[in-house]
Amino acid sequence: GIGARLPRLLEWLAEARPDVVGLQEIKTQTESFPLAAIEAAGYHVLVHGQKGFNGVAILSREPAQEIHRQLPGDEEDVQSRWIEAQVAGVHFVCLYLPNGNPVPGPKFDYKLAWMDRMLARAAELAASEQPVILAGDWNVAQTDDDVWDREYFEGRTHVTPPERAAVQGFLEAGLVDSGLPYAPGYTFWDYTQLRFPKKQGMRIDFALCSPALSERVEGAQIDRDERKGKGASDHAPVIVDLD
Repeated sequence: GIGARLPRLLEWLAEARPDVVGLQEIKTQTESFPLAAIEAAGYHVLVHGQKGFNGVAILSREPAQEIHRQLPGDEEDVQSRWIEAQVAGVHFVCLYLPNGNPVPGPKFDYKLAWMDRMLARAAELAASEQPVILAGDWNVAQTDDDVWDREYFEGRTHVTPPERAAVQGFLEAGLVDSGLPYAPGYTFWDYTQLRFPKKQGMRIDFALCSPALSERVEGAQIDRDERKGKGASDHAPVIVDLD
């Protein structure tokens, strides 16, 4: 939620000085987003908000040209989980993939259908030969190495074969996981049961790059320090450095 996290976000922007930022689960309507505070920090803003939950935003030092603020393929889908724009010569997608619990159930079916639509759009972008990055909270741990205890999640989302097969489809379409091998490790730690100090997390936040852009990846890191302290998000920033 951007309301609770704004002070921490502004601190991080000042310290890390990223060129482009994708925010997920901002939990506010577009018109309620703290635009003035973000602009005062030196960023242009594109927002696709929703009251109470979901919501994504792109912050950029250079002005961005919005392309879509909804994942194509289902005109009846009203959840705010997708925004894409051209910024600094890159087609930048910020996404917040559905959680999908419980399994089985309609929310899980929605997640898999959403991933099918997303793969169709991603394959289209990857085939365009332009530099593309799909970044955000994927709510999927790609392998057992990406979760602290595979058995703990048995019967839940994030680790099921259909979800992992869907992510594999993106890789088979030519997209590259830009965080590996530079930044292995967890990106999310639940607030409950002291998961962060116990190092019991998941890697569910990552950025997939098109072949043209993956060649420009110089490194990546997970800013775990931002998961510490009062008011921290349960996700840490994932940073990708491009030439």
